[in-house]
Amino acid sequence: MDDILIYGGYILVVLNMILYTYSFFQKEKANVFFICYLGFLIVIQFLMEVMYQIKMNNLYLTNVYFIGQMIFLGFFFNDILNAKDQKVFVKCSLAAALLVLLVQFFLDSSQFLKFNLFEITLTSLVVVVFALLHLYNMLTEYRQYYYITVGVVIYLLASTVLFLFGNLTNGLSNDIKYLTWALNAFLYLVYQLFILYEWKVSFSKKNCIKKI
Repeated sequence: MDDILIYGGYILVVLNMILYTYSFFQKEKANVFFICYLGFLIVIQFLMEVMYQIKMNNLYLTNVYFIGQMIFLGFFFNDILNAKDQKVFVKCSLAAALLVLLVQFFLDSSQFLKFNLFEITLTSLVVVVFALLHLYNMLTEYRQYYYITVGVVIYLLASTVLFLFGNLTNGLSNDIKYLTWALNAFLYLVYQLFILYEWKVSFSKKNCIKKI
């Protein structure tokens, strides 16, 4: 079951990368920042898998993952938000979050080598706010990247709770540790399915005429 969750997520993110890249180059429809985000996920997952297999500490890559995710999704939402003041808000929020994290790492560099609860919460909530802004806009605008946005909100909120809880599992049983990990892997799989469904609805051949 654990291999299904892990490698199922790997397969889906690679598939999504291929599909969205095809849509970008052949139809010039897919968002380039989101494609870069998918590529970033693949690289991080590959590195973590390799380091795990050779028994190297890969914990610090979780911090690279969360920071990179915030940056790429931040650029993604900045690109698809239409209101000028919202774009300014996204840029200022990204800059402020990165500055705060830079100060934290400068004061205590060890935070980069372990589960950084503050970083996880900050980077995830910043992206969730961007996603909620886009959802709000879609109440009166065209539903662009709707399923991706919903997937982002669900995945980041739920996975953040699990990561925060995971920091407390050192003193808990192995069964609870495994359950926490399995739930997060399942959430990631569901998240990739949201992304795949977005491609089917918005970029597949029979639906491409619906795009702006």
